[in-house]
Amino acid sequence: MSQNLDRFCLITLCAVAGVFAGCKGPAPAAFDVIPQPHEAVRVREAVRVREYIRHVVILIQENRSFDNLFATYPGADGTRYGMMKTGSKDVRVALKPVALDGVCDFGHGYGNYLTDYGRGAMDGFSLEGGSNKCPGPAGKKPYQYVRPSQIRPYWAIADQYVLADHLFTTQGSGSFTAHQDLIAGGTTIDAMQTEALVDFPTHMPWGCDAPAGTVTSLLIAGSPPKYESDAGPFPCLKYSTLRDLLDARSVTWKYYSPPEPHGTGALWDAFDAIKAVREGPEWHTNVTHQPTVIFSDISGGTLPAVSWVVPDDVNSDHPGDASDTGPSWVASIVNAVGESKYWDSTAVIVVWDDWGGFYDHVKPPFFDRLGGLGFRVPMLIVSPFAREGKSKRGYISHTQYEFGSILKFVEHIWGLGSLGTTDSRAANIVDCFDFAQHPRTFNPIPTMYSRQYFQKQRPSYEPVDSE
Repeated sequence: MSQNLDRFCLITLCAVAGVFAGCKGPAPAAFDVIPQPHEAVRVREAVRVREYIRHVVILIQENRSFDNLFATYPGADGTRYGMMKTGSKDVRVALKPVALDGVCDFGHGYGNYLTDYGRGAMDGFSLEGGSNKCPGPAGKKPYQYVRPSQIRPYWAIADQYVLADHLFTTQGSGSFTAHQDLIAGGTTIDAMQTEALVDFPTHMPWGCDAPAGTVTSLLIAGSPPKYESDAGPFPCLKYSTLRDLLDARSVTWKYYSPPEPHGTGALWDAFDAIKAVREGPEWHTNVTHQPTVIFSDISGGTLPAVSWVVPDDVNSDHPGDASDTGPSWVASIVNAVGESKYWDSTAVIVVWDDWGGFYDHVKPPFFDRLGGLGFRVPMLIVSPFAREGKSKRGYISHTQYEFGSILKFVEHIWGLGSLGTTDSRAANIVDCFDFAQHPRTFNPIPTMYSRQYFQKQRPSYEPVDSE
């Protein structure tokens, strides 16, 4: 890992990457890395974004690597084979086509990330532990991809709009920190950005509603970072999030997440871990614990400028839930936007929060000092201005993105400034748009389950994830 960092330093401006040996500059910043290779592309049309996009809807699904959903998508960086460690050697194994509602759920914490990564060989997925329904060792089980027929809405979106095949998670960690990264761009808790939350708190709910004595785990910046289990603070945090920048410019926002039995909704709500929101009035005005409210907000003309939408567990694509409704859930929201007055001014971004322990063949492109980048996950972008591919088909973006890229896009639209976390270094997803093209006419995405199905669906009261 240190050799990679030294190599990056040689090609990085000292003003940008003072963290690496031999570079003079300010105190080390854990998120400093090499510049993105697509700088000219990502700023080409940035000045025009705010003229066309006035609403961003971020749909957050669960636990799928890029290869798990799009391994065989034409033109994308997928694969039908993977490398698997067996004793002292690697063997090449074929990825097995499976159903979306399979029972296997694999580990996806920081330790699992290091195991899967295998010092860069991307061959340790076979060493994963499974769930109660799919006991480990995992062997060939993580080497799989979902049959395209099971996820037709996702492929239909990719066929018409944008599929990004090089989006990496912020950190090699699980769902708790991933959802924080999607509102904050990182989980550093100190001014010097040398200590970051990793994995998940010791008790649920994950946030200010956690029982007394709940603690978190930490990564201490380094090459490699040092893992300190249960050494972090109570998960009621004071760091800034995109909410602070939006509020400062009076830009409306809302967080839609599922309910939980105690009525707080805090079992799966990133803002429950943000003290200023959980203990302030916005917990009741900007946070809702019924994700289907997004439909009435769209139809009723009250869609905020920025939305995060977390589905009920059974609609989340989470492995092991024996449910196949996730693709229809996403498509139902896309269709609701597309058939509303918001179509001409909205970008819908669909992302999966972590890799879920499933095989992916692309090695993370760099390491920062706090356990990232993590593995690839898919990203879909829907907009009347989504860039068109060849023959007016979907566009595949090969640009290197991370979760901070989504935040950077939002920040640019409304001139919010920067949080100063990974949003500073990340490539803006603006190169997935073409504002010179004629706006697309919306064509509904076919679904197996209707919008009415979800509106009538009773909450499961299950956590969207527990890792």
